[in-house]
Formats: sequence, C-alpha cells, structure tokens
Amino acid sequence: MENRKLKNSELDRKSTEEFKSARKTPVIVILDNVRSLNNIGSVFRTADAFLIERIYLCGITATPPHKDIHKTALGATETVAWEHREDVLELVKELQQQEVKVYSVEQAEGAEFLDAFTPQKGQKYALVFGNEVKGVQQKVVSASNGVLEIPQLGSKHSLNIAVSAGVVLWDIFSKMKYSS
Repeated sequence: MENRKLKNSELDRKSTEEFKSARKTPVIVILDNVRSLNNIGSVFRTADAFLIERIYLCGITATPPHKDIHKTALGATETVAWEHREDVLELVKELQQQEVKVYSVEQAEGAEFLDAFTPQKGQKYALVFGNEVKGVQQKVVSASNGVLEIPQLGSKHSLNIAVSAGVVLWDIFSKMKYSS
C-alpha cells in the first residue's frame, strides 16, 4: 500500500475564528524567563496544535509581535490566547487560587515521571517551562503542586525547551483526550 502525502487543503485546518471558539484542552502553558524567540514561537505552534487554553509569557520572555517569534509560530500567536506577566510566582499563586494545579517541568527531587502521570478528569493544569540554561526558578518549583520530569536515558539529560513542551503537551493532551 502506498501512502500519499496530504495536501494543505486536505488537512481540515481551523480558521482563526474556529480555533478561538473551539473547546480547549484544559491546560495552560507558563514560560518562565525563556529567552529564545524561536523557542517561544515553537511553543505557540505546539499550543495551537493541541488546542491549549492559554500561554503566559513571564519575566524576560519576549512577546508578540516579533519577527523571530512569528518565524516559528507561523500565525499561532493569532490563535492561542496569551498574556505577559512580570512575576511568575504571583501568577502561580493566582492560578492555584482558581483551583488550577500547577506543575513545573523540571528535573527535581520527588519529580513524577511524565509517563506515570495521569491527569485527573475535569482538572485544569498549568505547566511551567523554564529558561534554557537555568530551568524553572527554584521558588516556582517549590510553589508548584508537583514536578513532572521527562524520562531521559542518554548522556545529556537535557532537552530544548520547545522539544520539552512538545513532548509534555502531547503526552497530557493524549491522556486527556483518550480518557474522556
């Protein structure tokens, strides 16, 4: 059997309006002092793919419009709701008061491996991804409801933040979608 690549016109893509009115995955992404504009754009694109509810760009994380964010986001900054917040810790506490469970994505003592994590039905989650060099700030890790770690078996034990976001968002999206 031969597999034919689909044309763009066959992909059933949502318009900006359809995306904005679509039922969202109950997940929020928080970028904690992410400095690479290409990483920011890539996270927007991934968030669009999995109908993520919102992205918070915190601290030094740049905001759209910016040509380098646009280059990798490919228009996802127009579909995914986003907001800039200066203080990530204040945001974490605010979300927790709204019954959102906040998980830092980090390598830390007591972290739960992503493959073992099961999202609770009806629960909204916020996932914090950190700076390319320093990761998620310790004060944010400490304030989180938990820590998720991507199991890694190689010699580097480090993934690019855009790759980490892709892995984690796909995993949680798929678990939420297929458990409902």
